[in-house]
Amino acid sequence: MSGARTGATSSTGKKASTRPSGKKKKSFWNYPRRGKGPIRRWLPSWRFLLASGLALFALGAGVFFYLYATTDVPEPEDVALAQSSTVYFADGTTEMGSFAEVDRTIIDATTLPPHVGQAVVASEDRRFYSNSGIDPIGLLRAIWNNVRGNPTQGGSTLTQQYVERYYTGQTSGYSDKVREVILALKIDREQSKEEILGNYLNTIYFGRGAYGIERAAQSYFDKPAAELTVSESAMLAGIIPSPSRWDPAVDPEQAEARWNRTLDFMVDGGYLTEAERAEQVFPEVVEPQQDNRLGGPNGYLLDMVRSELLDRGELSQDMIDGGGLDIITTIDPTLQDLMVETAQSLPDDAPENLKVAMVSMDPRTGAVVALYGGPDFVEEPRNRVTQDVAQGGSTFKPFTLIAALEDGIPLEQRYPSYTPMEFDGYTVRNFDSYNRGNIDLVAATLDSVNTVYVQLNNEVGPERTVEVATRLGLPEDTLGLEPYPVNVLGAASPHPLDMVTAYSTIAAGGERHESFIVAEAVDSEGTVVYSGQRPGVQEFDPQVIADATYAMTQVVERGTGRTASQIGRPAAGKTGSSQDYRSAWFVGFVPQLTTAVALYQPGEDGTEEVLTPFGGANPVAGSTWPTTLWTQFMTEAVADLPVEDFPERSQPVQPTRQPTQEPTEEETTEEPTTEEPTTEEPTTEEPTTEEPTTTEPPTTTPPPTTPPTTEPPEDPTDDPTDEPTDEPTDDEGGAGADPPPSRPGGGSNGSG
Repeated sequence: MSGARTGATSSTGKKASTRPSGKKKKSFWNYPRRGKGPIRRWLPSWRFLLASGLALFALGAGVFFYLYATTDVPEPEDVALAQSSTVYFADGTTEMGSFAEVDRTIIDATTLPPHVGQAVVASEDRRFYSNSGIDPIGLLRAIWNNVRGNPTQGGSTLTQQYVERYYTGQTSGYSDKVREVILALKIDREQSKEEILGNYLNTIYFGRGAYGIERAAQSYFDKPAAELTVSESAMLAGIIPSPSRWDPAVDPEQAEARWNRTLDFMVDGGYLTEAERAEQVFPEVVEPQQDNRLGGPNGYLLDMVRSELLDRGELSQDMIDGGGLDIITTIDPTLQDLMVETAQSLPDDAPENLKVAMVSMDPRTGAVVALYGGPDFVEEPRNRVTQDVAQGGSTFKPFTLIAALEDGIPLEQRYPSYTPMEFDGYTVRNFDSYNRGNIDLVAATLDSVNTVYVQLNNEVGPERTVEVATRLGLPEDTLGLEPYPVNVLGAASPHPLDMVTAYSTIAAGGERHESFIVAEAVDSEGTVVYSGQRPGVQEFDPQVIADATYAMTQVVERGTGRTASQIGRPAAGKTGSSQDYRSAWFVGFVPQLTTAVALYQPGEDGTEEVLTPFGGANPVAGSTWPTTLWTQFMTEAVADLPVEDFPERSQPVQPTRQPTQEPTEEETTEEPTTEEPTTEEPTTEEPTTEEPTTTEPPTTTPPPTTPPTTEPPEDPTDDPTDEPTDEPTDDEGGAGADPPPSRPGGGSNGSG
């Protein structure tokens, strides 16, 4: 039948097409993709991906080959391999010192024992003898690290490291990295592996200021590089990535771990047998030699500069010592000279082991503007301001006051002031044993009344005192900073730098700034590679801080710190004397400058001794020489600054309640002879020396009757001169609190 035949013809006699209708021939470019769903039509096809990949590869290859053909290997002497970095005072012109004037001795690498180079190859680039100068896997790893925003990584192969140090200098971007890769490829073709390795060994930084294997051998083992043993070579090779941090004198555990790693890799590489590996013993190194450029008081500043740049992780040791940087500090040269002069002006009868720490900060930024960390960094390489600690005494009372103000307790709130008082097993005494009656918080602050402040501390909670202290700037791990009833009396032992930071937060209206000593570091091309200032954090209500500051101004105007009023402008601060007078402080500020002064006396075993009386001061309390030194420094330091007032305090309010604390024993009935207590401290009264309390409270000790001498026999002349009256005049004194032996706060939290 005709209907069953295939290939039917039309009425015109032409054969009908058998191709399906509605389809067209596919083109190579099919995007958006026709005939696909609403989502798939926008997904690229494999043809599109292939074409794009080939195009990008061709473009990249073309650019690479062009750069390879046009990049010449420079002469090594055209590049400063390790330019010294210069450190300046804040004026940017007065030189403070320098880092790493290059300590390098070039040697003929062929004179070295084979195991020296083998150790370096095993540790740094095990494929050195087989690769073409670059390691694609390591390179991709570095790129991925940089894309994620981490610090830019250098070359991963030994040849790339050699190029960076010998030809290009420090790399700082992707263009530098591309040039480094091209040079590594070229140099690997133009120089033998032995020549590359030898130049690398003469160039690399090994720490201790030593560039090259010869100086490294001298610095660590006091011998020439030609005499290095297998073990010594492995140690040096192991610390190359971070020599200053992994120096055996700094981190012996990490140095030994790296040494073991290198030896294991030497076995893997066939450079050592298992038996030879088993014979190796970790080598002894000589002690690092202090650089005389760090001598004198400025050595502490230079050490702090290096530490800040390293600890913040923005610059490497190599960059600091070999990057040719101009490093501008925050240290004012005039204030620094004045602070050194002040700290060293104590009278001749001061004990030899008495230590003075002083530091000043700009509270608006956190910049350290002057610092006395000791007389000579080479002779005494422990910074008194950043490393030593001393019990804070009553300098902690403003922390509790701020906590109370935050909790709604006004300055007008009144508390009984009799002495002694019992608090949860602690017996607390005021130095002078006077009963001032029910007094407000301003009076308790200016006279540093222990019993009132312990009541306040227990009302707000001792944990609040700790919280405020850390929010102001004390580290959470400050020695002894724990929540217990009498922590307000300052048995905790902060660093002076931490105290000046905390008080600077108060001076700045509650805005905390991280301390710093480096304003900026600029490389040889004028690029700022580091800036030290960090944004401030508003931790407290400014009005709360204004009220606390008002109470602290009364300490200066008519309280235990009245000597400080001699600077002739509004100032605020707090005296502090630790238990048994083992340390004495004054920390104070004007709106533009905060200064902390601490005196302490470590014994031969490193524990704090009772401060030996000197210069007419007996006992040595916070109101004596610490306040005198502060006044002597600040009088000149602020002379050219405009006079600024502190923010207004809140309007006085009625106390919310009357005091309810009842005496635990008969109160002292002797009343002050005038309405207001005298404003200066006796300097020769003996502190009470009661032992820690037992179940029976000790009797009250009457004030000494021997008239004290109140003026040091020699300069400085701004020490207190008025004769004391029957009024309580000393600050917190040495017998502030006698905690049970099992509680924190007793005895000494001394510094070393």
